[in-house]
Amino acid sequence: MSSLSTRPVRVLAGGTFIALIYFLTLFLRQTPQITRPLVNTSGGAWKDPNAELINEPPEPLHRIHGDNYAADNPSSDRINATILSLVRNSELEPLIQSMRDLERTFNRRFNYPWTFFNDEPFSETFKAAVLKETSAKVNFELVPREHWEMPPWINHDLFMESARMLAEQEIQYADMMSYHQMCRWQSGVFPHHPALKDVNYYWRVEPNVHFFCEIDYDVFRFMQDHNKTYGFTVSLYDAPQTITSLWPETQRFLADPDNAKLVNENSAMAWLTDKKHRPSHNEQANGFSTCHFWSNFEIGSLEFWRSKPYQAYFDHLDRAGGFFYERWGDAPVHTIGLGLFEDKEKLHWFRDIGYQHIPFFNCPKRPPGKCKGCKTGMLTDGEKFLYKEDCRPSYFEHVGFGEWEQPSEL
Repeated sequence: MSSLSTRPVRVLAGGTFIALIYFLTLFLRQTPQITRPLVNTSGGAWKDPNAELINEPPEPLHRIHGDNYAADNPSSDRINATILSLVRNSELEPLIQSMRDLERTFNRRFNYPWTFFNDEPFSETFKAAVLKETSAKVNFELVPREHWEMPPWINHDLFMESARMLAEQEIQYADMMSYHQMCRWQSGVFPHHPALKDVNYYWRVEPNVHFFCEIDYDVFRFMQDHNKTYGFTVSLYDAPQTITSLWPETQRFLADPDNAKLVNENSAMAWLTDKKHRPSHNEQANGFSTCHFWSNFEIGSLEFWRSKPYQAYFDHLDRAGGFFYERWGDAPVHTIGLGLFEDKEKLHWFRDIGYQHIPFFNCPKRPPGKCKGCKTGMLTDGEKFLYKEDCRPSYFEHVGFGEWEQPSEL
């Protein structure tokens, strides 16, 4: 066999060897059994604050008055914001489910535009069906190829071997290229799409999610008026096997004195590095608690994602390759970025918004008639062990309740 014909075999063998060393170092660790129950800050039994009656966050809140939010009002009270969804043509039916819920509970009143993204052109069938579900403006956008494809600095052979090894550990979506691409795009590429250049806030909505409670105020104006950067409903622990090198890579970024200066004086560093509530996760993730905002729901500031501190951090992670060599998700990346570079007072728990993304819920106790189909205080309708994944106790301890009054028993 000629030297030219053996070269690909040698390259693949070299890539496989590198991958084996990489993962033997980072991943092949025995996962200890998690037995610690959820506790509150004083060490007692955990009581879900959603069990207490609440209504809405404090004023100022912008509401409907006459036609101030009418879809055809060019001088409406809407600000530069959009409801955003990355979705495929094949996900039309579950997307319609999500749209109907959000239109019923919020957007039929406020008529904020929907912006749909796809890495392939939307079909005419998809467009026609979506347009029937809302009176608001609808934008159909194509993700540029250079925003979606694997970056040229990623070694494809190493990615394939890494994906195989993760799949052997039963890491979900590990060997699905499009999932890695999606995580990277959602982590730091999407804010730079030309369709969003004049947009300040977004509400991320995924197919097959549910909204249960009436929202009678403009959530985007709430974010603006109360100086909030990011809003969430559910906060969970991540699988540490998927992000073993994320925190060490973050520490490498912060080792640069110029980057260390980017950390906010009122950061949530203590929350990011908490090891009291789930010590085994902190150990396996090399110093990161793995507690994160479940980003299938997020109402956020695009200005923050485009800011110098966050973009410098994202670019560093992007070059490190963990979106492909591991399975870094946008949820932990967004969470660490916010926890480091933003004032923790600018984070907001949308406690009053009833929400489900299988298998987890945010189910508040609201006044009669405000919520339907959501059992108060229920985190999941799945197996009981899933309750261990709730990391709100850690969040409340280190970040607090923000605009909400602290529950009487916690």
